Amino acid sequence: MTKVIIIGGGWAGCSASLSAKKAGAEVTLIEKTDMLIGLGNVGGIMRNNGRYTATEENIYLGASELFEITDNASRHKNVDFPGHKHASLYDVTRVEPEVRKLLKDRGINVLLMSRANDIVIEDRKIKGIVLADGNVIEGDVFIETTGSTGPMGNCTRYGNGCAMCILRCPSFGPRLSISMRAGVEDILGKRGDGSYGAFSGSCELSKDSVSEEIRERLDSEGVVILPVPQEDINFEKLDLKVCQQYSLKEFSENIILLDTGHIKLMTPFYPLEKLRKIKGLERARYEDPYAGGKGNSIRYLSIAPRDNALKVNGVDNLLCAGEKAGLFVGHTEAISTGSLAGHNSVRLSLGMPLLELPRNTVIGDIIAFANEEIKDEDGLKKRYTFAGSVFFDRMKEKGTYSIDTEEIKKKIQRLDLLNIYNERLV
Repeated sequence: MTKVIIIGGGWAGCSASLSAKKAGAEVTLIEKTDMLIGLGNVGGIMRNNGRYTATEENIYLGASELFEITDNASRHKNVDFPGHKHASLYDVTRVEPEVRKLLKDRGINVLLMSRANDIVIEDRKIKGIVLADGNVIEGDVFIETTGSTGPMGNCTRYGNGCAMCILRCPSFGPRLSISMRAGVEDILGKRGDGSYGAFSGSCELSKDSVSEEIRERLDSEGVVILPVPQEDINFEKLDLKVCQQYSLKEFSENIILLDTGHIKLMTPFYPLEKLRKIKGLERARYEDPYAGGKGNSIRYLSIAPRDNALKVNGVDNLLCAGEKAGLFVGHTEAISTGSLAGHNSVRLSLGMPLLELPRNTVIGDIIAFANEEIKDEDGLKKRYTFAGSVFFDRMKEKGTYSIDTEEIKKKIQRLDLLNIYNERLV
């Protein structure tokens, strides 16, 4: 049986595990922390704008399981906030245990608190992953889903220091770039001014630390918009954030709060003293990152060069997904790339042609478009998401943005891709 080893247990790693398992592989998922879904533990936004289209494409391709979990755990559905329509907001306290149970029930071997420390490689082919405790996890095909956030040195060099985010690098150790260890030079994303990396785009506040009125409005409506005092409006902060779909004028002029179990504050960081000047936030306190008054995690400093089937260039048996596969933003984008990489890992082991999703699917198009764009300097300063910025504009221009589920299903059927991720290959 084909042995597929996946390094990184975020959304991309979990989705890759599921699709590789369904294709017939024996799957081991390695995660350095004590929780799966990574930044999904402090995320929560699904189905907004073009992510609705991508979600439905994934479901009809056969990658429905994780979306079923997030849909079922949604505290609010069809929420509108500035620049975004029909969003679902899942409860960040409910999803990770459900994902962990799903992977266990599917027979996926999950190694938590197991940090990759090195690789064993011979003639462009990885033989095994060396863990921090010295154990070697051998496999036939490897998928890197380690993300692009941190480690602490990068957050200090390119940000405002370790912000003590959900990844908890001081306790669980730094991220390792498998592609770099295999001799492949990683690609670095940039900000508009040419500096490297970008701040994560939101923080989490404790619900108990805001006023009862705000809590009640969040519980009933899912979103609260509070005006920022004129003297504290800062448009320059929009250039810092990774989530260009939220780099809108309204996000500087207002505090936008979303209910995801915690309170999602849609800004990379916000000085606590200024935040507490706003009515209802006089006792506000950060849940993630703890230093959200000063900074946030730095991302996009470790992207692997790859083809549109998500195979890493220069290594015979390595694929990638999530932020490791491009300047992608979001859970849906991670699940989309992870599902394809997991499926293709088994194809690769069998010597079969790898699947490239057609460009008249939004998933296939974002994978190919992002790969084309990062070949020049300007493209390295952009972020690619179904939810906004340049790619959502492209979806609208091409007419591929749709919330008509039957129309999306028919498209996948016409392409003869219905439930392709559910096909057992070995």
